[in-house]
Amino acid sequence: MTDVLEVKNVRVRFRVKSNFQALVQGIEDPFIDAVRDASFAILEGETFTLVGESGSGKSTLALAVAGLLPAEEGSVRFGGAEVTTMDHAALQAYRKQISFMWQNPVGSLSPRLSVGSLITEPYKIHKLAERDLKAECARLLKMVGLPREFSTRYPHQLSGGQARRVGVARALALNPKLIIADEPTAGLDVSVQGEILNLLNRLQDELGVAMFIITHNLNIVRHISDHTAIMYLGRFVELGPTDDIFEQPRHPYTLALLSANPEPDPDAAISRIELKGEVPSLMDRPGGCEFHTRCPFVGDGCDTNPPPLFTVSGAHTLTCHYPRG
Repeated sequence: MTDVLEVKNVRVRFRVKSNFQALVQGIEDPFIDAVRDASFAILEGETFTLVGESGSGKSTLALAVAGLLPAEEGSVRFGGAEVTTMDHAALQAYRKQISFMWQNPVGSLSPRLSVGSLITEPYKIHKLAERDLKAECARLLKMVGLPREFSTRYPHQLSGGQARRVGVARALALNPKLIIADEPTAGLDVSVQGEILNLLNRLQDELGVAMFIITHNLNIVRHISDHTAIMYLGRFVELGPTDDIFEQPRHPYTLALLSANPEPDPDAAISRIELKGEVPSLMDRPGGCEFHTRCPFVGDGCDTNPPPLFTVSGAHTLTCHYPRG
């Protein structure tokens, strides 16, 4: 299998002070880093998941991958082509090969358009409207398990699960090579979450599409993911095969996240790792290891020296002064 997407050392910054404010306040760098030094790859037919707390930079990184936000530094290569230097025409062609599934299943659908219009909208945007749109709509609805009669419904007439299936159908319209899904089961009942995950797994097996999934639901990760990255303050703190991350977590932050995950077995022995304090502000990043202000295993040098890259195995890496295990 070959890489569909290869991301290397990506950095995304946002201005928080104007030049005048920075001059008056004596601020040398009027920017914050939402994403720092992010690197990963996604293979054909593979699912890569990005896990972290709200505000950790997950969605920002996905938008940079899609070319919807500029990367200050680093490389995003799709099928061997560099995305960060593409002109408008090349970006339009690139976006035909990737699709987004937005976090809010109903809110991401225009209330003014019917399901049929929503599903076939990608053909119109990319000037492929000469196709038989009714036939394409029926085909896509069938793929996601909805009857063709749904084509005349509007978003307010859909349940959350039905709206998410419509979002999946729209994402598949142009036969993309990569689907980016931001919290694909957010706001859904547990039983419906399972249906959507099974649907995504089935479609991936049938179509061979790669998936980049953003979530903080660890049960989703274990169910569908091949590789996982754990993100904190815009950085990857641990990255590797999903089974390794769950069975041999080595970073204290990963351990804390996994220990907080609900355990369905009432007799299971649970050892919680409680993180102290709040997530630091991006405008006032801690020195050294940025997790040291909350880490229960903090030691000498954590507050002054950036953590080294530690390799557990060839594909399993983390940044920590004192890896666990």
